[in-house]
Amino acid sequence: MFYGKLPILLLAELVEHPSDATNARIASYILTHMESLRDLSIKTLAAECYVSTASVSRFCRDIGLAEFADLRSLINNTDLKFEIASNAPSPDAQKKEYVSAVIDALALARDSLDMKLIGLLARDIEKYEKVSVFGPLKAATAAVNLQTNLLMLGKLVSTSLRYSKQIDYLENADENDLVIIFSYSGIYFDYKYSQNRIHPNIRRPKIWFITGNPTVRESDFLDCVIHFESKQDQASHPYQLQIAADLIAQSYAHLKKARPQ
Repeated sequence: MFYGKLPILLLAELVEHPSDATNARIASYILTHMESLRDLSIKTLAAECYVSTASVSRFCRDIGLAEFADLRSLINNTDLKFEIASNAPSPDAQKKEYVSAVIDALALARDSLDMKLIGLLARDIEKYEKVSVFGPLKAATAAVNLQTNLLMLGKLVSTSLRYSKQIDYLENADENDLVIIFSYSGIYFDYKYSQNRIHPNIRRPKIWFITGNPTVRESDFLDCVIHFESKQDQASHPYQLQIAADLIAQSYAHLKKARPQ
């Protein structure tokens, strides 16, 4: 796993809010001072961000945490990591190795994505009036890509870049909702999802899950899973998800084309 819970929650706040907003200021400070924030107090963080302790507590709730202690625990257990795709001696060689890695990843997606499943998803997109598409961090670009392509095809779907808003939507969705989730590493639900939603007597959305993690399987709250073969490295992400998103849109376009006018 190369993207943990904390980067997803904090980067989503930076995307969602203006840079001078309180939540963006707190998120930015944490991301840029991670190593010096081990075991910090809520008063210290508030003072460093020039906000009140109440604002920090509200920030914790806004990103889906119960209290400041949860934030401190995440900070203490998070190491940010960026993978260098090539250690070749020259920039040109680095470029070639990186692009080759991306091309290899696209070939893996091409050869492993199940078009029959993608066709079934396209039929569901046509069937449901309420369709939402989500993804954390880079996976959100695949979600926006699919949303844009479907809009060009006359199908309006919703999305949100903010992870906590995605979860709020899932918590309140019902059987009238179709939700498509892109998650490269498959850890989307490791963060926050009410287990009450999987009770068989509770109405819930139909969820399609698209991932490069082969261990993710259909469950009480994942109705259908589309896998693609992946090296699970940063060079492949989000390009493989983008391929999946484009193929979904292509399948939906062919479905519409085959319908009598």
